[in-house]
Amino acid sequence: MDAKQEILARIRRATIDITEKDPVKDQPVNWTYGGGIKMDDVVGVFQQKVEDYSATVVRAKKAGVADAVVAGLKATGAKKSVVVPAGLDASWIKAIKAAGFTVNNDEPQLSNKDLDGMEAVVTASASGIADTGTIVLDHTEDQGRRALSLVPDRHVCVVRASDVVSDVPESVQALKPSVHAGHPLTFISGGSATSDIELSRVDGVHGPRTLYVVLVED
Repeated sequence: MDAKQEILARIRRATIDITEKDPVKDQPVNWTYGGGIKMDDVVGVFQQKVEDYSATVVRAKKAGVADAVVAGLKATGAKKSVVVPAGLDASWIKAIKAAGFTVNNDEPQLSNKDLDGMEAVVTASASGIADTGTIVLDHTEDQGRRALSLVPDRHVCVVRASDVVSDVPESVQALKPSVHAGHPLTFISGGSATSDIELSRVDGVHGPRTLYVVLVED
């Protein structure tokens, strides 16, 4: 008996007592995809999980988002250049300019060289996932193309509390219209980091090394 036959024989012996051959009837799943999981404080869990990735999270009222974005840029160490997507909130852009930053709009698209020279990027977001501390971008007008959120070294991201859901399936369900419209999705869990075979951590290899989240209590 070869290894494959031995494995199949073990499976047959282990399942000999199962009389119902239909797995759906044998073990019914009382769970609906996309229904979410129960949490007492979805937004609070989201903040905790995002901070677990060494990202910074600050809460702001809707009227204070522009000031919070500027504070985030300064806190991350950005001093001069900021790139923004074409559809970013005009009041945020005005505040960034007033703070002395040079704002570079990505319309028409900046070259790879110019984008690499940007100190930071500011975007909105499409969804937040509490269970994993993940932010999802669907790259609509206030988020811009994927390169914007991957090339600059610092990312200040605005997340609406009303867009925060409990888990990944619930977020995927909410983002169905974006997917059907052909928009790509980018899942962000903290700043970019990787490690080599010796477990030496390196930040910023696959995206921004610093993530600063403005959580809007809307």
